Amino acid sequence: MGLSDKYRQAILTAKSVGMQCRVEERDGKLYVTGVTRTHDDLTRIWSAIRAVPGWQTDVVAEIRALGPAPLAALRGLRTYVVKAGETLSQIAKAELGNADAYSEIFDANRDQLDDPNTIRAGQVLWIPAAIR
Repeated sequence: MGLSDKYRQAILTAKSVGMQCRVEERDGKLYVTGVTRTHDDLTRIWSAIRAVPGWQTDVVAEIRALGPAPLAALRGLRTYVVKAGETLSQIAKAELGNADAYSEIFDANRDQLDDPNTIRAGQVLWIPAAIR
């Protein structure tokens, strides 16, 4: 089974939202490039990719949305994909320059986090503007 088969559902999701894309399997990686109409479509595609164990080492993707940025991005938030073993404090230190700013990341993600100590690899978090 090749990577195209392993990620068949993600590829089908991309096609179902009308993404104009190119999928190429080479050098043991699945390269995905394309454009979606909306950020919601972009999120659906990334969710389908992240649902496959090992996606971090299998997939190299450059996908963008044509539509306007979501309100969160307009408020100075950007996204961050959690890596295995990371904590909100580590992310806050790397992204905001202050480990104690983990609570600001938690607050920006209350729609998907119930506990600041419970995050998982592959999760996409909103990161507020730097507070340095």
